[in-house]
Amino acid sequence: MREKFMRFMQGRNGVDDLSKALNVVILVLLILSIFTGWGFLYAIAFLLIIYMYFRVFSKNIPKRYAENQKYRNFRYDMTIKWNNKKKEWAQRKVYRFYRCPICKQKVRVPRGRGKICITCPKCRTEFVKRS
Repeated sequence: MREKFMRFMQGRNGVDDLSKALNVVILVLLILSIFTGWGFLYAIAFLLIIYMYFRVFSKNIPKRYAENQKYRNFRYDMTIKWNNKKKEWAQRKVYRFYRCPICKQKVRVPRGRGKICITCPKCRTEFVKRS
């Protein structure tokens, strides 16, 4: 039986990172639909199951690979943003964070200095803020 399944899966996409993430989302939706009694969550989970199995058994590997890469890039971007927010949260007692009014670059200045003139390191715009 194992060999039959292995022959069946040859040339197919299989389980990748996006399929695993869909699996987690499906599980969460099913649990929420059980506890809340909202039928639309169950319907969304059912549609996601169909899509997940479509991706796993698909023979169009380049297209599934591109979808998985988009997901992985999105997850990487979210991880970077999350880590930056954590760093900013950890430094909140020592530093204040402002955005440059021209280029929107984030600028970090020390707290407790009163009104200071801040120079943006990117565009060299000067603006006055209270630290």
